[in-house]
Amino acid sequence: MHPSTIELTGAILFGLALVHTFAAKGFEKLAHRQPRHAGVFHLLGEVEVVFGFWAFVLVIAMALLADGGTAIRYAESRQFTEPLFVFVVMVVAASRPVLDAVRALLQGLARLAPVRTEVALAWLGLALVPLAGSLVTEPAAMTIAALMLAPQVFRAGVPEWLKYGALGVLFVNVSIGGTLTSYAAPPVLMVATTWGWDSAYMASTFGWRAAIAVLINASVVTWLLRPHLRAGAGGDLPRPAWIVSLAHLLFLAAVVLLAHHPVLFLGLFLLFLGYTQAYPKHQDPLLLKEALLVGFFLAGLVVLGGMQQWWLQPLVSSMGATTLFFGALGLTALTDNAALTYLGSLIVGLSDQAKYMLMAGAVAGGGLTVIANAPNPAGAALLRRGFKDESIGALGLLMGAAAPTVVAAVMFLL
Repeated sequence: MHPSTIELTGAILFGLALVHTFAAKGFEKLAHRQPRHAGVFHLLGEVEVVFGFWAFVLVIAMALLADGGTAIRYAESRQFTEPLFVFVVMVVAASRPVLDAVRALLQGLARLAPVRTEVALAWLGLALVPLAGSLVTEPAAMTIAALMLAPQVFRAGVPEWLKYGALGVLFVNVSIGGTLTSYAAPPVLMVATTWGWDSAYMASTFGWRAAIAVLINASVVTWLLRPHLRAGAGGDLPRPAWIVSLAHLLFLAAVVLLAHHPVLFLGLFLLFLGYTQAYPKHQDPLLLKEALLVGFFLAGLVVLGGMQQWWLQPLVSSMGATTLFFGALGLTALTDNAALTYLGSLIVGLSDQAKYMLMAGAVAGGGLTVIANAPNPAGAALLRRGFKDESIGALGLLMGAAAPTVVAAVMFLL
């Protein structure tokens, strides 16, 4: 490897961004201790801001090391379809009519379960909704699951360690729950066409293993949560206006179908915003701020991640099949798993076993950190207020995700 000065600078800034991510909770504590500068510390403590901030530092560094034109060309060469899609799908999926429809469905299923309704609801939010990500995409599933679980699990009165355990299960289950199809999980999407993997292949090779791991993870953490789950913790929700809910669900379905065409799904999103103004009594404030922050995070990851190919690709290509699984599982905690599988798709002559191991490791490790999987920042943005200091600690998440990651790894290695 002979990196250029710009590539080496990009790697250093990427490392600083990772350190900043792990230190984000510390900035929140500083905000409480130093009220005069609380605004700046709160900004630096926002995990969603970290990679966007360091991406700007990278562009400025490129302009200084080369010239402004080089920096602009690099920024414009990046593909921002995924950040834009996640922004749009978060806002649509989190709209009240969609949530009303999903809640009504889950409450109906929960009443049929042979356990307390609140226990069944928690289990469905941690198991069924992540698996539904294979249909509605992982970012939409994460948004819906987080908003379903927030008032019931991620609230005062539930032990902090147990909230981190539930968060780890949610992140891991969403990461592996999207592998039943070839279009819903970002890491699968990156290689599906290149490697010829269709939905039938995904379901028969990855999907059933992922489904078993999701059910095990959700069942264990729900059993641990059961003493802390209260009836009506989320409140009784009004019956949805079916025509409005249907329209919102159609908007969501259309956005998912057009996920690879930003011009079309952004145009549809503008129409959706107009529609919400036409029926204001059926709406809650849209989740624009949280969705924009998540989009900013992912866009920053795209800019910074594009400079890491010089060391990641040789590292991935040098590994054997089994080593590749554990290497991918560890590396995905440090970089987005979609970027990792994309780099793998560029390697010529990769065996079928190596392809499987790379994908399995990438999705199994997708819950270890906030940056490991594209939907994780969305979950973190929606749930962080339920944690101490309204911030999610990187070490707490890592520990909470360890056990469900082991379950997923075992299933994929069988």
